[in-house]
Amino acid sequence: MSTPIPVQQTGNANVLRQFYALTKPRVVQLIVFCALIGMVLAVPGLPSWAEVKLAAVACVGIWLVAGAAAAFNCLVEKGIDAKMKRTAWRPTARGELSDRQTLVFSALLCAAGSALLWFMVNPLTMWLTFATFVGYAVIYTVILKPLTPQNIVIGGASGAMPPVLGWAAMTGEVGPEALILFLIIFLWTPPHFWALALYRVEDYRKAGLPMLPVTHGNEFTRLQVLLYTFILFAACLMPFIYGMSGWLYLAVAVAVSVGFTGYAFALWRSYSDTLARKTFRFSLIHLSVLFLALLVDHYIH
Repeated sequence: MSTPIPVQQTGNANVLRQFYALTKPRVVQLIVFCALIGMVLAVPGLPSWAEVKLAAVACVGIWLVAGAAAAFNCLVEKGIDAKMKRTAWRPTARGELSDRQTLVFSALLCAAGSALLWFMVNPLTMWLTFATFVGYAVIYTVILKPLTPQNIVIGGASGAMPPVLGWAAMTGEVGPEALILFLIIFLWTPPHFWALALYRVEDYRKAGLPMLPVTHGNEFTRLQVLLYTFILFAACLMPFIYGMSGWLYLAVAVAVSVGFTGYAFALWRSYSDTLARKTFRFSLIHLSVLFLALLVDHYIH
């Protein structure tokens, strides 16, 4: 009599894991982290308890809408995902969740997150977050990604929005500081994804996606990665120049930017899949450490 119970629980747990996987948890965690940095920097000094609660609610709302966008992306790209080793495990690619289930799940997350932001944070944050959803789920996923090798450059605007969302959540406006943070992520996105595309080029070619290494070749893409890291280096100095941060941030920004540029230079001089993979992984370290330095510096600057 008791045997069917754990079986049912296991099945339910598996379905929950599949829905959770649709939200691309690691990506969404980075999104929320960057939004949180925007929130922290928008509040001078230590936040009040009311501001802490507001930030927590905003993080939940942003997480829900970002998860909705990720789920919609999985739905639209299920055929492409099934052809690529990196994404073939996704529940939509494996047919473990139906289109209807995925669409309803995405809609519910988006509606819940939008309502939370509208009623508990402010309308500006809700509209900016919803615009980010449209930018990623529709403009990037449906239109840009299958049509142009500049998909990452143009579509990167939606990925650069989290600090702006965080800033708007705490202040009800978008300040120049938020736009500086936006610029950093916007310029970081192309070399980050192109490093990935270099060693996954056959996957993208097989899927029929016009990523830069597919359309313009390995050497051209490596040059673009290097050039973007130079521009990104300059952008990473802007928080210090504008007075948002102090010497601690500057030291960290220079260190991680030298590291990223160094990887890009080595990749440009002599290509290997291993080096491209290391460059991609270091780009994640670069952004995480950079924003963590902004967070720490904010309280000692």
